[in-house]
Amino acid sequence: MSAAWYDPRIARGMVRQLMRWHERLKAGANAIGWKVGFGTPESMERLKITAPLVGYLTDEAVGRPGETLSVAEWRKPIAEPEVAVYMGKDLAGGASRETAIAAIAGLGPAIELVDLDEPPDDIVSILSGNIYQRRVLFGPRDNSRARCVLDGLVASVLRNGAEFAATSELQALTGDYVDNVRHVADMLAAFGERLSAGQVVITGCITGPLFLEPREDIEFKLDPVGSVSVRFA
Repeated sequence: MSAAWYDPRIARGMVRQLMRWHERLKAGANAIGWKVGFGTPESMERLKITAPLVGYLTDEAVGRPGETLSVAEWRKPIAEPEVAVYMGKDLAGGASRETAIAAIAGLGPAIELVDLDEPPDDIVSILSGNIYQRRVLFGPRDNSRARCVLDGLVASVLRNGAEFAATSELQALTGDYVDNVRHVADMLAAFGERLSAGQVVITGCITGPLFLEPREDIEFKLDPVGSVSVRFA
């Protein structure tokens, strides 16, 4: 991936985003990790970017698996089933692929909830608003998947009990997970931050977006690791 932070839109957006992140941390939030977004080839072409955008995750946004949420005040709520990559070691910018693989301690399912409250066409605004991030729910973590072992994983998404999508090609829409983790580390390093041990990276939606309606149940199964679900009031 090229040095995306040389794009002045990304540079301005990341500076604003990280300022808000530090403000939240000073107010009592805890940093838990990072997210990538708009990483599909179509999204990158439309936004004229060369790599996914990067946002932050804090403990304030973490929900309980299986909980019921109200999205009545959201403008356009979307659920995104994603693979969570758990970091066992710090990863500096410019790290080799092998170093990044060795830093990964496990994998698991996650559902990110975003609110598309304005058109996704202004990169500075998207980044300043933390890529529409509202909530994230994590399923079980499988430490036997350290070093990003994907062999045998099959993902399926159920919507109100009916299968919405299923795939064993988990990286088809997101790009390579190890490359995404390296990109996060590189982006953070460019702005004086670091991808740290104990943090998690959610690596992008493995399906098309699920635009939500009231009274829906969404379950993301990452077999044989486990599942995570959420219900909308």
